[in-house]
Amino acid sequence: MAVPKKRTGASAQGHRRSNWKATVPETTTCPNCGELVLTHTVCTACGQYKGKVVSRKAEGFVEEIKEEPKKAAKTKKTPAKKTKKAEEAPVVEETKAKETIEEVKAEETTDAPAEEEKSSEE
Repeated sequence: MAVPKKRTGASAQGHRRSNWKATVPETTTCPNCGELVLTHTVCTACGQYKGKVVSRKAEGFVEEIKEEPKKAAKTKKTPAKKTKKAEEAPVVEETKAKETIEEVKAEETTDAPAEEEKSSEE
């Protein structure tokens, strides 16, 4: 291992460390809520990025449900034919998922006043 013959002077040490400075991170304001946000990141207050809803915190967030494709049995493989019915089926499933999410939200809003009435009666 290398061992220095002489001690490094304070001036040389200072020149070497001259670029060791902390920098202030770049920030911007969120166009939706006006909160101070790091650049190229999702707003922690409202959950939007570049005007799009991307976080669960934001109102109107709809989680995409991805279903895994069904695996075919290990039998003789036949090429799958593309039909109009096969292409339309995933669209129907997506609308059903959206409808169920909307139904759950509707139930939550209708259940909230009923719970408040119960707590006020007690």
